[in-house]
Amino acid sequence: MSGKDDYYNRSKQQGYRSRASYKLKQLDEDADLLSSGDTVVDLGAAPGGWLQVAAEAVGEAGTVVGVDLQRIDELADHDVETIRGDMTEERTRHYLREAVGEAGADVVVSDMAPNMTGEYSLDHARSVHLARQAFDVAEELLAPGGDFVVKVFQGEDLDAFRDEVAAEFQYVRTVSPPASRDSSSEVYLVAKGLTAAPVEEGDRIEVTVEEVGDEGDGIAYVEGYSLFVGDAAPGETLAVAVTDVKPRFGFAERVEE
Repeated sequence: MSGKDDYYNRSKQQGYRSRASYKLKQLDEDADLLSSGDTVVDLGAAPGGWLQVAAEAVGEAGTVVGVDLQRIDELADHDVETIRGDMTEERTRHYLREAVGEAGADVVVSDMAPNMTGEYSLDHARSVHLARQAFDVAEELLAPGGDFVVKVFQGEDLDAFRDEVAAEFQYVRTVSPPASRDSSSEVYLVAKGLTAAPVEEGDRIEVTVEEVGDEGDGIAYVEGYSLFVGDAAPGETLAVAVTDVKPRFGFAERVEE
């Protein structure tokens, strides 16, 4: 028996519903995904192994919501809400939005995989399709700065999909957790820090400085987004160039019109 087969036995001994639970544990240890009080959404959550791990990590102060086409048996020791439905349908999205609340989710995870055909290129294409669906849901549900984890099979379309995800987050890593089987082509994209800014690096806009930050920079607001402007005073209206964009704030410098 290989070392990785030991995860099956370990899951039985420790009360997890699947060996896949250890994949999320390892992804969390590697990327610091789950914290006490977080709101976590698990897409394709059946049978519930990732829900168990998420619930343990976020504790009583957190919220964990799982959605799957299949029924998820109640998790007796954890306060987890489950939704049975297709995440691409508006009805299911409505229930998800209600469960998550207006503040949005801190983390969206997906361990979904297609029904395997044995034809590698087809299975890869289907996995990317599922991953894109999960990405679409994540963009809708995540709060600014939130994180996203999604499984996808390696293949010719992986780089293009990774680029799509990278465009919306501060950074993306491709991770193969130790609990993945040696024979598996699966990898996980771990995307940190959803950027929900109304500006992009390089934009030139006119702003009005409203206050001064702790470091002495002026602060302007663009659709509620904080933009720090060096050497600017409250009440001053000026043209700026955006130099750096973070999930919850950005930086700009004065430019001559």
